[in-house]
Amino acid sequence: MPSDTMTDETEGPDGEAVKERPDGEAVKERPDGEAVKERPDGEAVKERIAKRLARAGLCSRRDAERWIAEGRVSVNGKKLDSPAFTVDEDDSIVVDGKPLPEPDKARLWRYHKPSGLVTTHKDPQGRPAVFDYLPDDLPRVVSVGRLDMNSEGLLLLTNDGGLARRLELPSTGWVRRYRVRVHGEVNEARLQALENGVTIDGVRYGPITAILDRKQGSNAWLTLALTEGKNREVRRVMEYLDWPVNRLIRVAYGPFQLGNLDVGKVEEIQSRVVRDQLGVKAPGKRKDAPVSGADTFTKARGTCGEGSKNSAPARRGSGKPAAIEAAAKGAEAPARRGSGKDAHHRRKV
Repeated sequence: MPSDTMTDETEGPDGEAVKERPDGEAVKERPDGEAVKERPDGEAVKERIAKRLARAGLCSRRDAERWIAEGRVSVNGKKLDSPAFTVDEDDSIVVDGKPLPEPDKARLWRYHKPSGLVTTHKDPQGRPAVFDYLPDDLPRVVSVGRLDMNSEGLLLLTNDGGLARRLELPSTGWVRRYRVRVHGEVNEARLQALENGVTIDGVRYGPITAILDRKQGSNAWLTLALTEGKNREVRRVMEYLDWPVNRLIRVAYGPFQLGNLDVGKVEEIQSRVVRDQLGVKAPGKRKDAPVSGADTFTKARGTCGEGSKNSAPARRGSGKPAAIEAAAKGAEAPARRGSGKDAHHRRKV
């Protein structure tokens, strides 16, 4: 998911089965409580083999396709040579001679992303990435939404691609809230007009709640709240108003707050909290969708604003900081995760 621009766009891992579907498609539950889609004729719906491997936490779907091409994956005793193959819960899947493990329970983490990291597992340009600087004891995770290289603040991480996809969808109604520093003379009437939405170069952006917090020389600090999160929405809207963004900090994503989480730190959200916010029937069970689109946002405690610290994360073993522009000095630099091929895939087969 390489990007040089802030986005909470809804691209990402494909969605998984949910408890209730708008088209009325039936859903059944496996003995372990995990939801499985069921067609009207009662037959379980199949899924692509690459998606199943990714859902088990072994690798990304792209890496799964590569593993299949290398002959490392077998289904029901037959070695696969193409990812164009579907499986269901009764198929026996083997990777590198070992049975495919059952998916872990769904988990969610808060991460305080520093400026200077791209939100991608593999960046063609070789820039430092978020997933290279996460703790080594973290399983393989994906992000919920994205923040660009020069943006910072709250980034949710999960080990469940389906959960990530659902939390990214605008249909959840969850508010993304930002502290934004812009350059220029801010007109409050123009800010209030954003509540009606705005069209820029043919792209329609939905309502944005914008508040002028304070002016600081030729700059101004704003608080923005939106639910759609289109590609580069905050930056494009501010540029349209002739107020270019020179700092952007996400402080909340739905009910989850950045709070006082230190820069570069990761903190797991308790399963009880996840269950309460997402409407999960049983702790940690995967594939349960949010049951309400209501905005449960409450004002963040310890809001990360202009006084927030940031630093250049140090690459493990190098003894030198990465070539990252730090917003301020003083915070402990997060260490890069173990290096090497597929280093970010913490679960091995």
